[in-house]
Amino acid sequence: MTFTVPEATRVDLDLDGRRLSCLDFGGPGRPLLALHGHFSEGRTFTPLARALAPDWRVIAPDQRGHGESDRPADYHRRGYLADAVAVLDRLGPGPVVVLGHSLGGVNAYQLAARHPDRVRALVVEDVGAVVEGDLSFCLSWPHRAPDRAALIEGLGGSAPYLAEAIRAYDDGWGLAFHPEDMVASQRLLRGDHWDDWLATDCPALLVHGARSGTLSTGHAEAMAERRPHTRLVRLPTGHTVHATDPEGFATAVRAFLADL
Repeated sequence: MTFTVPEATRVDLDLDGRRLSCLDFGGPGRPLLALHGHFSEGRTFTPLARALAPDWRVIAPDQRGHGESDRPADYHRRGYLADAVAVLDRLGPGPVVVLGHSLGGVNAYQLAARHPDRVRALVVEDVGAVVEGDLSFCLSWPHRAPDRAALIEGLGGSAPYLAEAIRAYDDGWGLAFHPEDMVASQRLLRGDHWDDWLATDCPALLVHGARSGTLSTGHAEAMAERRPHTRLVRLPTGHTVHATDPEGFATAVRAFLADL
């Protein structure tokens, strides 16, 4: 019998008056919570959801301040984790696989550290146990432009990485996030998170982009060596492995999930 992947359904959660918008790709499979990185949104995982169906049902929220979700009062770590728990509460009591890229990867392993009974396994894409750097470069991006072409021109070399975030608004074309929020979020993400990475020993897959400027080879190897039950896969990409090599990423994730 052939299984046709349904169109994702958008589900909005009301978190004390703040909307957290999620894409639920549906199907009969086991749930997998997918958390995107800065500047992105849940639909970035559409190719992965299709590749994993029907065995896995991907639920991908637009994390706070991204995509269709509302801006929060702050971007502290506890807020991101509370949002993820709210999505898990909707899915039910059982533990799930949690996958995350960059910001979402830290959110994933910190969620496991704080709520080990809710996380069955981890997939962490190209982020370390120590997070550095800032996103202040994005403050120069235009807030609005008269048309899509003008916005893309204003975004310069960053435009190819922001295609999913481009929107038409009543007052022109812009991005589905506020750059100043991304800077604040990254500032609160920075730090040494080794204790969180090592807090659990559930099965984990660490996917490293070999050309990444975010996660070095040595750091990725140390993460895999120091944490039990952690598999390291390196693919010939930069930081956004799932977008640059969707087939390779899906193959690595599918092989990992097959062993659970």
